[in-house]
Amino acid sequence: MNVKIIKPDSTLYDGPATLVQLPGTGGLFELLENHAPIISSLAAGKIRLQADGQEEKSFEIKAGVVKGQQNDILILVQ
Repeated sequence: MNVKIIKPDSTLYDGPATLVQLPGTGGLFELLENHAPIISSLAAGKIRLQADGQEEKSFEIKAGVVKGQQNDILILVQ
């Protein structure tokens, strides 16, 4: 799936991932390929990304929102 993590002034990540772990306001949750459409708010914490054959990446955020559908994940963060 394609993942974009965007801050107001820059793009933190734009590329593939097989797993995305997010700090939701109700607790941690994960998105995998072919996940059902989702829109959710995010709390302060760490976003973790894993892609085949690549080292895990992580990003600290203060808050944000995520929208996912058809293997396109858009994450807007502060």
